[in-house]
Amino acid sequence: MTQLWGGRFSGPTDALMRQFNNSIDFDVRLWEADIDGSIAYAKALAKAEVISLAEATLLQDGLAKIRLEFSEGRFELNHGDEDIHTAIERRLGKLIGVVAGKLHTGRSRNDQVATDTRLWLKRQIVELRQQLLNLQQAIISKATEYIDVIMPGYTHLQQAQPVRLSHWLLSYGWMLQRDKERLEDLTRRLDVLPLGSGAISGNPLGIDRHFLAAELGFAAISANSMDAISDRDYLLEFLSWAAIVQIHLSRLAEDLIIYSSREFGFVELADGYSTGSSLMPQKKNPDSLELIRGKTGRVIGDLTGLLCTLKGLPSTYNKDLQEDKEPLFDTVDTLNLTLPIASGVILTLKVKPEVIAANMDSLMLATDLADYLVKKGLPFREAHHLVGKIVQHALELGQPLKAIPLSTYQQFSPLFEHDVYDGLTFSHSADRRVSPGGTGQTAVKEQLEQLQRLMAC
Repeated sequence: MTQLWGGRFSGPTDALMRQFNNSIDFDVRLWEADIDGSIAYAKALAKAEVISLAEATLLQDGLAKIRLEFSEGRFELNHGDEDIHTAIERRLGKLIGVVAGKLHTGRSRNDQVATDTRLWLKRQIVELRQQLLNLQQAIISKATEYIDVIMPGYTHLQQAQPVRLSHWLLSYGWMLQRDKERLEDLTRRLDVLPLGSGAISGNPLGIDRHFLAAELGFAAISANSMDAISDRDYLLEFLSWAAIVQIHLSRLAEDLIIYSSREFGFVELADGYSTGSSLMPQKKNPDSLELIRGKTGRVIGDLTGLLCTLKGLPSTYNKDLQEDKEPLFDTVDTLNLTLPIASGVILTLKVKPEVIAANMDSLMLATDLADYLVKKGLPFREAHHLVGKIVQHALELGQPLKAIPLSTYQQFSPLFEHDVYDGLTFSHSADRRVSPGGTGQTAVKEQLEQLQRLMAC
């Protein structure tokens, strides 16, 4: 096949250079967006009276046949197809003849591919947003189921204060809520049409770009043709968003890997999300979670790679921009796996309240002990220091705080009375924290309702 740009050249392209230059192996995924853009452009050419209505109809009918071939898996790529654009135009020529050559009038692959990737990504985002919602709903379901389970809250991976297991789960629900809001925000900048910008300087044929935007479902048109063809900010934003999502999933995975270990045993993963060992028969490995954690590095790498590609480019289109699609496709594919896997893990997770209760360290109530003294009038810094001494005493004797006699407490401070023991329970400690965002039962229920309201928006 003669290249679209071949007229300038007297000799053939080197075979290795052709392989190096071609992108059809990966940008074939843009076929539907490319066909949609071409149909809209055929209509716009007719509207601008560049081609006749009959020619526009012929172009649209031919493109509809190609769409059917792709959807039924019958479209055949040729060795000479450089990219998805030339593949479709080649096939269109076979189907309708010379009129196919009019479709590219005033259009460049520069504005064509920028339109295709935006249109493709817009459609992917609809599915990804739903996957985020599904994971949030899984978290809400599990948090509701275990709303009364108290667990150790950790800082520095050391037991810190008692919290509701639902509160811990909801912390990830709120991370995902921010992810959803970021996705909606970047979608506004993605939803801009570059088609009609030509190769660099715009379209000279009176093409109605607002008509094109309406046909393709874009909210706005690009303001500057030179910027439009080279802008990949929307991909950087998306890949950055995806990296943040994956980091959140990785942190959730790490928590669950720890909590499902033999040393903790707080939760157990369903068999459907675990694997075994080829050597050790007893093993039940959290490979679903480890792969989520591992694929986070992959997504971060996709973002880093594109940042490096764009870093030194001069203005407008450069062939380097062909390198934008593989990291995009890879990241979307990864998220389309990790988000539903994470949802499945959460929905099928078995929580073991009795194991959690057996591993609660009474020293997590030390802050409650200090708060008790504060209510008696002691400044917090003095109370903090004094309770530190009590903790040291409890450690030396190997006693929980509730087992220390009142007489011993009163040796540390006469402010201690028998009611000190009323507050030395994990449930009391958790339920004292009823401020918005806290781990008290009423506060957690408010969180659940608030998150569900936001998810419905």
